[in-house]
Amino acid sequence: MGFSTEHTKTRQCGNEHRFEGWFDDGEDFDRQMEQGLIQCPVCSDSRVIRLPSTFGIGSSSAPAQEQAPEALSAEALFKAVSQYLDKYFDNVGSNFATEALKIHYGVSEPRNIRGTSTREEEKMLEKEGVSFSKVPVLVPSKDDTDA
Repeated sequence: MGFSTEHTKTRQCGNEHRFEGWFDDGEDFDRQMEQGLIQCPVCSDSRVIRLPSTFGIGSSSAPAQEQAPEALSAEALFKAVSQYLDKYFDNVGSNFATEALKIHYGVSEPRNIRGTSTREEEKMLEKEGVSFSKVPVLVPSKDDTDA
């Protein structure tokens, strides 16, 4: 779907919502931050920081109580993801495979795209080495379309 899942790291927004982010490396995160492409999926805050990994960090004192992140319903989570994709990914519709190949081979400028593809097109993209992810889409309810 036009985004990498190579590396995942915990991030936190200015409102202390924690979430995972996928980036090729630290430079990729910095570049996306400079371009204003990273926002909290809960509240859309763009004041996002990297949180250090706690793996392997010991302490001689009692462990600090970690505040549990705000729980989201599945519907709210899907809605947040859908809004993010709508805002930051060009909808190329049923031309997804064609556009992904153009980007992959340098015919079109690199950009985030979203759209639909057939299983045969997905097999062809995989064979060509095109990275993509399938994301379930939340169909807007009548209440969402009336706003």
